[in-house]
Amino acid sequence: MIKSFVIKDDNVEQYATTIANWIADRVKSANRKGVVLGMSGGIDSSVVACLCHLAKVDTYLVMLPYGSDMNNSQSYQHALELINKFDFAYHIYDIQPAADALQVTNQDFLAKADATNVSFSLANIRPRVRMTYLYQLAQLGSRFVIGTGNMAEGTVGYFTKWGDGAVDLNPLAKLTKQEVYTLAKFLGVPDAIINKKPSAGLWEGQTDEDELGMSYAQIDSFILSGTSGDADIDEKIKQRFALSAHKFAAVPIFTE
Repeated sequence: MIKSFVIKDDNVEQYATTIANWIADRVKSANRKGVVLGMSGGIDSSVVACLCHLAKVDTYLVMLPYGSDMNNSQSYQHALELINKFDFAYHIYDIQPAADALQVTNQDFLAKADATNVSFSLANIRPRVRMTYLYQLAQLGSRFVIGTGNMAEGTVGYFTKWGDGAVDLNPLAKLTKQEVYTLAKFLGVPDAIINKKPSAGLWEGQTDEDELGMSYAQIDSFILSGTSGDADIDEKIKQRFALSAHKFAAVPIFTE
C-alpha cells in the first residue's frame, strides 16, 4: 500500500494543478459538459469542488440532506459558505421521502436480521438514493458524476457499494486524509469545514473515526509506512481491507 507520491506544503501547488488538469482532461476527452458533485459540506467534497473550480470545469453541486440532518450538523451552513465563496451553481434535494419509501417493512425479514444489519441496511439506503439522483442529473446535463472518496477510506472499505462508491471519476482515490487537508488549505476551503470532525452523515451525531474505531492519522500512517504504530489497529485495518475486497473486485461472472 506504499504510495508513490506524497502531497506536502512544499509541493501542494504542483499537485493541485496536476489533479485539476487531470479532471479537465477526463471531462473533455469524454465530451462531457461538466460534472455533478454531491456536496456534503465536508472536507472531501469541498476539496473536489475546489479542484473542479481550479480546473475551470462546469461544476454543479447538489446538497442531498435526509430531512434536517444537514442543518443539525451545520453541514448546510458549511456547504453554503463554500458555495458562496466560489459562486458554485447548486440546488438542494431532500432524499428522505425516497429513502423512507425504499425501506423493507416485511416483519419476517426484519425479525431474522440482527440489529447491526438492520441499522446499516437503513443507513446505506441514503448514499444509494443520492447516487441515483446524481446520475439522473448528470445524464440530463451530459455530465460526469465526480467522486470524493480518499485513500484512507478505500483502505478500510469505508464507503457504500453502489452508493458513494459509484462514480465516473475520482481525483482523491490515491490521497491520504492528510493530503486532502493539505489541499484544502491551499485551495481556500473555509476553516469551518477544515476544522470539524469528518462525518459520513449516516445518522445523527455520527463521526467517521468513532465508527471506525481508529483515527485517519493511524490509517494514513499505515498507508505510508505499513503500520499505524499500534499492532491492534494494524490488524483492524487488515481485517477491514479483507472484508471489503468485494467492493473493489469486478462482479464475478460464470465462464466455462
